[in-house]
Amino acid sequence: MRLDGKELSQKLKAQIKEETSQLKERIGKVPGLAIVLLGDNPASKIYVNSKIKGCSELGFESFAHFLPEDTSEEKVLELIENLNNDERVNGILVQLPLPKHIDEKKVIDKIALEKDVDGFKPENLGLLMLGDKNSMQPCTPAGIMEMLKAYSIDLIGKDVVVVGRSNIVGKPMANLMINAGATVTVCNSKTKDLKKKTSEADVVVMAIGQAKFLTEDMVKEGAIIVDVGINRTEEGLFGDVDYENVSKKSSYITPVPGGVGPMTVAMLFANTMRAFKNNNIK
Repeated sequence: MRLDGKELSQKLKAQIKEETSQLKERIGKVPGLAIVLLGDNPASKIYVNSKIKGCSELGFESFAHFLPEDTSEEKVLELIENLNNDERVNGILVQLPLPKHIDEKKVIDKIALEKDVDGFKPENLGLLMLGDKNSMQPCTPAGIMEMLKAYSIDLIGKDVVVVGRSNIVGKPMANLMINAGATVTVCNSKTKDLKKKTSEADVVVMAIGQAKFLTEDMVKEGAIIVDVGINRTEEGLFGDVDYENVSKKSSYITPVPGGVGPMTVAMLFANTMRAFKNNNIK
């Protein structure tokens, strides 16, 4: 069965839109999201424009800041400080990756904790590891957990393999799975006998950025497959999973596109709404 992130994300956004409308009527304010983009990366521009459009559809305010690629680190940090102090802004999203002359860690550290809607700050990642449900969780792992919950997939006692160890997906994904009662193994493309590990797993989460890496012979019958990868190739857009063949063996699988991606965006708006309510609803 397909885990339809597109349909589920539309339901979540409809709920957020309704809540936004009610809040505007009740307190005269709506959530505000600031988006910072440096340079002209075409893929990043597409992502940013989709988020600006999403804000408009939900009734959020958006504050877009498009900066030249050669903008100094000092100017970027100054902008974030101004956004931290702007009461209209509840969430700050800095589109990654950043140009090489800018220290990504410094930029993330500069974002106020209560406006960290990406959930990338060390404090939020630490709270996530401790199982604090009030922390801002990174949008992709949070979206995956929301999707599994929506399809009534119980993770207690499941053997989960996460392939990928990034701070954005792999590590927080593993911790959320642990918090949900699963037994988790974190692997990467260099893991010895990776096939043995994935073929014994009840759930496989792929997040390594290699098109069609996970093949049919690497999964067991009835496994649940979550594909985080988005790989643009000459043949087209593919995930990290050979969907056509792996789907024949899996009980649930996310398509690419239309699986994890829409959920990531929906959770960004959900985090922004949460940040707004934390600041405005006592």
